[in-house]
Amino acid sequence: MSVGPFQTHCFEDLAVGMRETHLKTVSNEDVVGFAELSGDRNPIHLSEHFARKTRFGGRIVHGLYTASLISAVIGTRLPGPGAVYISQTLNFRGPVKIGDVVEVSVEVVELIEKGRRVRLKCECAVGGKIVLDGEGLLSVPGRAGLRPSAKLSP
Repeated sequence: MSVGPFQTHCFEDLAVGMRETHLKTVSNEDVVGFAELSGDRNPIHLSEHFARKTRFGGRIVHGLYTASLISAVIGTRLPGPGAVYISQTLNFRGPVKIGDVVEVSVEVVELIEKGRRVRLKCECAVGGKIVLDGEGLLSVPGRAGLRPSAKLSP
């Protein structure tokens, strides 16, 4: 998933309604690599022979791989570097298959001054159908908390 150069938003820069959306085409290599990294070698993800016999009729992508695409957007674009997860809910609504284009979006829905918290609506869609949604709660640095040397350049 190429999300382009980093964007760093301090808490003071955020506003309700800010949104970032990125697309990722899921490859076989992504699924195999995620299985290797996570240790989740469930054959529904790796064996076409096995997966063909399931209700999905073929291999599906790890749900947490799809969720990790949300983390990629949060960590690089909105809010960006320096944001730290406090919590994330995930609702798995449908399968993602190899070759699908996942549209990942995060939107600021609430700003909480105390502790510089931001609540995000998170969604992943394939072909306009939501396959995963949830809500993220993050801690975001304020301007005073970001040293000039900590800012990332593209």
